[in-house]
Amino acid sequence: MTEIAAKAKPSAPAPTDEVGQLGRPRPDNRPAPIGGWSTAQVVEVSHPTPRSVMLRLDVPDRVDHLPGQHYVIRLTADDGYVAQRSYSIASAPSDPLIELWIERLEDGEVSGFLADVVEPGDQLEVRGPIGGWFVWDGASRAVGVAGGSGAVPLVAMLRHAAVLGVPDLLTLAVSARTLPDVPYAEELAAAGATIALSRTDQPDRPAGRLTAAELQPLVVKDAITYVCGSAGFAEFASSLLVELGCPSADVRVERFGPSG
Repeated sequence: MTEIAAKAKPSAPAPTDEVGQLGRPRPDNRPAPIGGWSTAQVVEVSHPTPRSVMLRLDVPDRVDHLPGQHYVIRLTADDGYVAQRSYSIASAPSDPLIELWIERLEDGEVSGFLADVVEPGDQLEVRGPIGGWFVWDGASRAVGVAGGSGAVPLVAMLRHAAVLGVPDLLTLAVSARTLPDVPYAEELAAAGATIALSRTDQPDRPAGRLTAAELQPLVVKDAITYVCGSAGFAEFASSLLVELGCPSADVRVERFGPSG
């Protein structure tokens, strides 16, 4: 038992992947990589915003992931109580470390501990990679649309595309209330992603949700479209994309439920 686990207390369930679980075949019908439980070493901890923490982990005998997959972090208390949460991977498969961007939720039993207590040198019980539907290997055209922290798996895709030298295969759009609510905002903006802020005016864009006019250029023939965010955002974005002409069979949705 570690000090990390001792801080755990009951909370809401972990985020869920609407369709992609464990080793379900990915869109090209090849099985996605799956990793088991291991003990990871925390190498780096930073706080990009007051409400987030970025962890870089050294996972022994790591199974290389695909962008879009996630890891589970499990905490176990002295009395046997277990709390675990799933977090999308932000790092490219070529990165020697696993990078996770975690939103610190109010009263979050896992996110609060990871944000406030974990330090370099600590150990965490992790399992991954997990997920077989919401994945991209960089071999075909793709579009990513995300709300808030749903941008994290798209960052993994962006970094993978850069490593492969195929940035033109990926087009991204991200929506959030304010700029600090966008994970890796500068990196996404530098890559040309459309960023819509619903509560903040921008120099070239008034406050508001993503519009049909902004999503229309993202409807690309023969591209798989990845939509990630809260249940409300995922429903809004996926429905609008289909209305704009994106075949529903080409839309992969990952919905995040309440978690801590």
